[in-house]
Amino acid sequence: MEKGGVQRLARRMAEIEPFHVMALLARARELEAQGRSIIHMEIGEPDFPTPEPVIRAGVRALERGELFYTPTPGLPQLREAIAGYYRSRYGVAISASRILVTTGASAALMLACAALIDPGDEVLLADPGYPANRHFVRVFEGVPRAVPVDAASGYQLAPTHLERHWGPRTAAALVASPSNPTGTLISTERLAAMVEIVRGKGGTLIVDEIYHGLVYEGEYTTAAAFADDVFVINSFSKYFNMTGWRLVWMVVPEAYAPEIDKLAQNLYLAAPTPAQHAALAAFEPETLAILEKRRQEFQARRDYLVPALRGLGFDIPVMPQGAFYIYAGCSRLTKDSLGFARELLERAGVAITPGIDFGANAPERHVRFAYANSIERLREGVSRIADFLKRS
Repeated sequence: MEKGGVQRLARRMAEIEPFHVMALLARARELEAQGRSIIHMEIGEPDFPTPEPVIRAGVRALERGELFYTPTPGLPQLREAIAGYYRSRYGVAISASRILVTTGASAALMLACAALIDPGDEVLLADPGYPANRHFVRVFEGVPRAVPVDAASGYQLAPTHLERHWGPRTAAALVASPSNPTGTLISTERLAAMVEIVRGKGGTLIVDEIYHGLVYEGEYTTAAAFADDVFVINSFSKYFNMTGWRLVWMVVPEAYAPEIDKLAQNLYLAAPTPAQHAALAAFEPETLAILEKRRQEFQARRDYLVPALRGLGFDIPVMPQGAFYIYAGCSRLTKDSLGFARELLERAGVAITPGIDFGANAPERHVRFAYANSIERLREGVSRIADFLKRS
């Protein structure tokens, strides 16, 4: 072994895949540094800044010296504010004792997996789906069971999938609504049915709701409205435009709250204190009015981009109802979505995400577009893609 080389690596690392889009993003930044204009449609991050009321609250917290550790589950007043948000937005009463504030959705998902999964336990996941979810399961020695989904189920797990794929080692199912990469919702009726099926099988349903708020059509509610034995994860990052503040909350069954608290104490102690104080302003009427205008802007972008991409030959059989993603079939244009994404970046200056980042369900025939960019930039991106296709 050469000096400084890797002497020992856990076997699980062989199954942890990188985000291919990060290499594309790095290349896009290189091209921009060289003076190239790049249209970013690959980044899953709102382009809007954090609302001013939230920034002001964060600054005031810093000026007051609010820099010491908070209790591990989060500031009591923030947990109460989140409980109040569930009452006002969903009409659901949740005790603040069931709400735990964490450092990003990844931390919340890892806490849930650590609390629920023993070695060899299986977790059902939709494919395509957010790539890190299967890796969270694997890190805790669980077995991610990817279930291929398509337009027929809205690219979501359905009750029939749970009935068909639940096995003797299945411990949980993890769903996201709206989802990354497809932007589709799980209907209220379907979600209620899934809660009952999972409970009947003695398992746990974990529901990622971090794109809640960014919904443009269709009825939806939180999974917490149907049961108090589900794990529900929501975020200040997407709808509230606070990605860099690294703040998320999770609603857990009452019996799990002290166990999750114990885990968090050992893994990271507490979420960032200034971010928690800033987030107290996220639920104020002034902030919510700003966010509603931004939600309308996201919807306008979606309503422009979906038909524009269809006109270029991309296959979008299901209109995304939320988030800011479009999962598009590209088989009429290429047989290699990763190569297509690379060429599109180099030759046209448009960055998109290849399907390989989202699972094994025909990834070479799909790409993801993120419309976290102005309509003017999206129009320019569409024009560049059209020119690229004409020259190809």
